[in-house]
Parts: sequence; C-alpha cells; structure tokens
Amino acid sequence: MSETGPFVVFANFLSDLAVDLNEGQILTQWAQQAPRKAWLLRPGDVLVTPVPLSREFLRYVYGLTGVPRETVAVVEVPPAGAVPLARAVRDAGLTEHVRSLAAGRGAALLPTALDSSAIAFARDLGLTVHPYPTIEAAEAALKMTMLLNTKAGFRETAERLGMRLPAGRVCRRPAAERLARELLLDHERVVVKPDRSAGGHGMRFVSRDDLKGGAVLVLDTVGGPEGTWVVEERLDVAESVSIQLEVTASGTRALFSGAMRTAQGSFTGYVSPLPPSCAHVADELEEWGAALGRHLADHGYAGPFGLDALVDAEGVAYASESNIRRTATTTPHTMVTRLTAHAVGAHPAWAVAKGWTRHPLDFEGALARLRETRLAFDPARGEGVVLYADAPPDGRSWRYAVIAGSPGDVEEQEAALAEVLEFEGGLP
Repeated sequence: MSETGPFVVFANFLSDLAVDLNEGQILTQWAQQAPRKAWLLRPGDVLVTPVPLSREFLRYVYGLTGVPRETVAVVEVPPAGAVPLARAVRDAGLTEHVRSLAAGRGAALLPTALDSSAIAFARDLGLTVHPYPTIEAAEAALKMTMLLNTKAGFRETAERLGMRLPAGRVCRRPAAERLARELLLDHERVVVKPDRSAGGHGMRFVSRDDLKGGAVLVLDTVGGPEGTWVVEERLDVAESVSIQLEVTASGTRALFSGAMRTAQGSFTGYVSPLPPSCAHVADELEEWGAALGRHLADHGYAGPFGLDALVDAEGVAYASESNIRRTATTTPHTMVTRLTAHAVGAHPAWAVAKGWTRHPLDFEGALARLRETRLAFDPARGEGVVLYADAPPDGRSWRYAVIAGSPGDVEEQEAALAEVLEFEGGLP
C-alpha cells in the first residue's frame, strides 16, 4: 500500500465484486475477517467495519504498529443483511459521521473491493478512491475489474495473454451437466465452477463414476437458473500457488508469491515464499502476472491484484483465476512488511492460517498463552505469532500469522502454536 493518505479504510467484504449479493451467508462469513483491516491504520485514518472490533484487539494492534489510539477512528456498522457496506452505513444513519471524520483531511477511500457501491459512497463523501486521481478514473476501471473477477472473463483474457489453462469451456447452468459429461470422455475428473465466486464457494468436483447410471449433476444455487458456469478438467494438483502484484503509474510490480492451503478448492491458508517443491514456477507466474497487469493498466485499473495457478504432479503450472481486489493475503502481507520493517531479516517468511482450539478462548486469554511461551510476535526480533483478526465469535476458530526468518522457522513456530493453543488435530 502506497504511503499516501489519510485513508477511510472501507472493509466492504459485502460486495458483488467476487460473489453475487444473494449469497448472503457466505458474504457475512467472510466479513468476520474485517478486523484485520486495523493493521492498515495510520494516524489520521478511519476504519469503517461491518463487524465490531474488541478493545483488547485494537490495543494490541496499536501497540505493535505504534499508532496512537487517539489519532484514528473506528466506525462499526450494525448488521443490515446481504447489502453492500455503503448501504448499511446509510441505513444506520452513519454517513454524516464518516463524512465528518474524513472532512478536511484530503482523505481517500481505500476499499477492499472496487465496486459500484464503493465508488458511489466515495462520491457521496466527496472523496477519491485510492489509488485513482478522480472518481471518474475509478469508474472507468470498474468494467474490467468486474469482468476479471469472473471465471469466464479470466479464461478468455488469460488465453488471449498466452497463459497455460486447464482444458475447459464456459456455459450456462442448464448445459453444465452435458458439458461435464463431454469433458469426462477425455478426462477422469472435472471441476464445475460458478462464474462469480471466491474461496471455492459453489464448486463441484465430479468424476466419471459420479454421473453413472442416471445420476444427475447437482449444482449450488449461486448464479441463479441461467447463470454462467465454467467446466474444466480437474488436474492432479500438487500445489495451489499465487502471485500478488500491483499496478502503479510506473508499471506492474510483483509484491510476493506463495503456496495456498486449500480444502476441496476452498482457501484455508497461505505460506510465503513459494516452497522448494514449486519454486520453479516463480518466473512463469511473474511473467503471467506482468502480462495481466499490463492488460489491466490498459483498461484503467490501478492497485493490487492476485493471479492463482495450479501446479500439477509433473510440476507444470496452469493459470486458474484472477482476483482484482485486495485478497485474503494482501493485508496480512502489508502487516508483515510493516511489523518487520526494522528487523534484521529484510525478507521474512510468513504463513497465515486458521486453527480450531479445543476450548473457547477470549482474546486476552489466547494472547497470554503466546506471551507466556514466548511465541507472541516480538518487534525486536521481527518474529513470532500474530493474532491478526481478533477473537472469533465462537472463541475457537482462530486466524493467525506466523512470521520468522526462514520457512523452517515458520513451520517450527506453527507446530508450537498448535500445542500452546491446543488446536484440534494439531496443525490445520
């Protein structure tokens, strides 16, 4: 994130950019990650969040970042159902409050997702949208942003840009089963993906046996009865990887890359840098990312984006999707960079994940365990565990980051963390 501002950090996880708004349950679930946006705050900033942040967590964040509490403001927006955050702010009568906090500071809106609702909200507040110089510039980028957050839009663009893709085709929902059967003639397994989805939501993995003897393909309701779907061969995946980049006025630059932890196609964690098993794909990932960045820039986009790929058992990478927004790793990476800026290791290794404790803990209780065992992040060493997303509502499903000087040290600290917090089943 460029050092300009101040910012109105707009945690609009409830957005139609990645998933249709009628998928309210999954969007509300994702919104529970909004507290991590506190790691972006600097003096003069305002955080607009759809979920409350505990005082203990904010005190913890301010202590590690060195931001005086009185120099920032946090606006908690009451739940309003599956509606964009901007509408929830208006429905709660908080628009004027946010405007007054941002007034006279030359602030810009920093949304999680660049969507039409966020742009309209910035206009209402009299703000620009970071990093665009004008509202009109942000609006001009919206069409391409929306397109490349779809599976079909990415496939078409990636093919044009020369990326290697799994065999597959795009269709409407009623044709998905027929297309899956056709692809299964040449491939043992296929994956059926809704066009506008994220985190693996709505995906179906289908084998030849699944459609034998009159069996039918049952799809999720996402996208409606005529929605677009993508049917692709299911690769024998050894690793799921990604590269995160940023489009700036001076060009596209790679920020970091790593391997994703997944379960049935859903994102569950991340480790950076790329492990040795797939480090050989780094150059190709960067080449593809640079090509996509140039394409985005040509269509007016500026800011962060991610490119995901699958590495098969033979070590060959296949591009899988793009995320033209701040992703689940963008803010943690900013946090890691910020917390280790004065540490000895210039390029720390890090991981983010979620583990389930056997018994509920509150924030102070979990942090106390880390401090007692010297696992808590130590600014002097630039290493340790960070509870980066506040206490979970259930007290058990804890999101954490591990920062260390090497991948091996990350693994050791993560194993120790699983013991100290008593994760069910050990490491997630």
